[in-house]
Amino acid sequence: MIFTKYSNALRWFIIITSFAIVSLILWKTYEFFQHFKEEERAKMENWSFAQTDLINSDTNENLDLTLKVLNSNKTTPMLVINEDGSLASYNNLDEKKISDSLYVQKLIREFESENKPIPVKFGNSIVSTIYYGNSPLLNKLKYYPLALLLIVFLFGAVIFFFYRSNKNATQNKLWSGMAKETAHQIGTPLSSLIGWTEILKSENVNMTYINEMEKDIDRLQTITERFSKIGSIPTLEVSDIIEETIHSYDYLKARSSKLIDFELVVPEGEILVNMNKQLYSWTIENLVKNAIDAMKGRGKLTVSITQLENTIKVHVSDTGKGIAKKDFNKIFEPGYTTKKRGWGLGLSLTRRIIEDFHNGKIKVLDSEIDKGTTIQITLNRA
Repeated sequence: MIFTKYSNALRWFIIITSFAIVSLILWKTYEFFQHFKEEERAKMENWSFAQTDLINSDTNENLDLTLKVLNSNKTTPMLVINEDGSLASYNNLDEKKISDSLYVQKLIREFESENKPIPVKFGNSIVSTIYYGNSPLLNKLKYYPLALLLIVFLFGAVIFFFYRSNKNATQNKLWSGMAKETAHQIGTPLSSLIGWTEILKSENVNMTYINEMEKDIDRLQTITERFSKIGSIPTLEVSDIIEETIHSYDYLKARSSKLIDFELVVPEGEILVNMNKQLYSWTIENLVKNAIDAMKGRGKLTVSITQLENTIKVHVSDTGKGIAKKDFNKIFEPGYTTKKRGWGLGLSLTRRIIEDFHNGKIKVLDSEIDKGTTIQITLNRA
């Protein structure tokens, strides 16, 4: 309880602390980068002083130290350009490319954008200019903050998806528990209803009424079986999808508004599919009820089946309000609903039944605002 109470504050504390640590690391990296850059410039300035000493030196002067400084640059790429624009010397550059004047000009512009050129003087006159770029180590260091940010981003993404998957798993467990408990609670009054129908039969009540009651009792038993299967792996059996579709279609048609024009288009014969009958009928029911709601109880609803070589496609079409294209995938997410009193579970449960339990696919095949929607189910033939 204590952890739950303060979990939100703890989460924000961790986020703020992580942000502060990352900001500090980035700032220190930037400081180190600038310090290293200043050291490289000092090294190149020393090189320019050595070059100046070499130019101004006498023949008999000891130049060991000057030559040592000039030969010390093993990493920093550099160009020495004479006052007339010709190339005087270079260090740490590709010898094959350096003969190309266009390549040299490109390097000059690149080096000039990275570091301020250093003049080499003879007396008061500038005899050449040193253009130098960042050393390989400095270039690698430049990308270190980006690598750090990427690592932090990936770490954050892992935490986010772990938290989200954990939350979804908890919600799924809760819904499964509620569904099983609902099935258990329905079972008691359902048993009583079965008993009462048997008593009514003995009282010579009109059998038409009793037959309709038995249909609804069978329906309640089917619903109870559906809810009891949530949270467990259902058993699939080879069944005729046309027969099961017609059975669900007829039941819904008889209990829907007479203002709905129902149409069923199925091929002759049978099409065998591995399915769970209760869950498949639940899918058809959810799609038909959503279509009726989208039409506000008035319009045309079509259920059709098309068979291909290895798959079959079930289409549920309506002439309702339609779905915006940006919401084609969103409507199958848990909690998404456009109804004032809807929970947004019907289509998400439908997708789970088709994709997770039947290894099929479900999607919005087509939809236009104020014209209608077609939902497509794809299943593999047995």
